[in-house]
Amino acid sequence: MEFFKYQGTGNDFVMIDNREMQFDDTQANIARLCHRRFGVGADGLILIENAEGYDFRMRYFNADGGEGSMCGNGGRCAVQFAADLGIFKDHTRFLAVDGEHSSKTGHGNVFLHMIDVDGITEEADGFFVNTGSPHLVIFHPDVDALDVKGVGSAIRYSDYWKNRGGVNVNFVQVLGSSALKVRTYERGVEDETYSCGTGVTAAAVVSHLRKSTATEVHIQTLGGELKVSLNPGDKISGIILSGPAKRVFRGEL
Repeated sequence: MEFFKYQGTGNDFVMIDNREMQFDDTQANIARLCHRRFGVGADGLILIENAEGYDFRMRYFNADGGEGSMCGNGGRCAVQFAADLGIFKDHTRFLAVDGEHSSKTGHGNVFLHMIDVDGITEEADGFFVNTGSPHLVIFHPDVDALDVKGVGSAIRYSDYWKNRGGVNVNFVQVLGSSALKVRTYERGVEDETYSCGTGVTAAAVVSHLRKSTATEVHIQTLGGELKVSLNPGDKISGIILSGPAKRVFRGEL
């Protein structure tokens, strides 16, 4: 079976065209493929499948092999992969675990509409928001100085969050009214990743509501720059995550 490797600002994925439903999607097989020593190596695996009334369905699996919640960079890579497969041109509508998404490609970037956000919750250690995946946002004056894996893991596996299914932990530094720096510990990967699409979306939403940052912000991650734009209001809507999504290589399983 043919597979492809894609990355979006360093968030990398094994991509498989599964429209004929021939892929073995067991947890053990997916974890093996995502393993960086004994497999292809990736933060996750994405299947493109048929979906009635849509261009395609995106199924996302974490590196541990478990089917995951929404992945923003994975969604952008899935859109680019579907475009490369000839499934659509320019604009698309597809299904993901959190519902319908629309997207377009252009100028070397993928622009992905994210789900609306009803609000945020202040917790003891930060601000919680669901952007298709559960995220905790913690503001910090110097994220480069942090042990993201150590601190993020301790929060993710604390009794409070463990009893709620775990949480992704984002450390956010406000660089200006329209610029952030974000580092993210991702559950399922159980490590810091080079970038997290739903994580930077969470950072942009919380920063806008709590730090009065702009409705369009440029976000620095370890793997490059992303942009998030949004419409303000009681419900944050019109959220668009944009940035590059690139094919790295192809191979055969």
